[in-house]
Amino acid sequence: MSDEIRFDGKVAIVTGAGGGLGRQHALELARRGAKVVINDLGGSVDGSGGSSSAADQVVAEIKALGGEAIANGASVTDDAGVKHLVDQTMDAFGRIDILIANAGILRDKSFSKMEIADVEVVLSVHVMGTIKPTKAVWEIMKAQNYGRIVVTTSSTGLYGNFGQTNYGAAKLGLVG
Repeated sequence: MSDEIRFDGKVAIVTGAGGGLGRQHALELARRGAKVVINDLGGSVDGSGGSSSAADQVVAEIKALGGEAIANGASVTDDAGVKHLVDQTMDAFGRIDILIANAGILRDKSFSKMEIADVEVVLSVHVMGTIKPTKAVWEIMKAQNYGRIVVTTSSTGLYGNFGQTNYGAAKLGLVG
């Protein structure tokens, strides 16, 4: 008998799953039996641009391994986009069991060169981009009497890091 934790029959949304840590979360959840929604705006690390290719690629990886996944390109900061993400998940799979709120961007600059806009956009993506999807799945999970929410934060929030005043503020804000 295996002691491996399994997610058979569970449905997971992973934001920022087109690469990095989000991609790893998505692949592992799928390997352990979850149906996964790969949410990724497809922008560069600073949040500019957008393309569905990163999310589509992770979906293809999961399907190649025999798993089930769909792509979603909504921005986690956009109310209509978050609603579409949840509606698409419910239409495809009928439930939402897991949310991994992982989407994030970087706008690294020394504090003296950092513009207020660089702070606002990073806070929006990390903080509101966690709160909005969490709020959107809350009642679904409550009605199911089951749900798990994982939030990606960083030690930068506690200890700081040169050029990341905005990122550190956002990540410590998530601890709250």
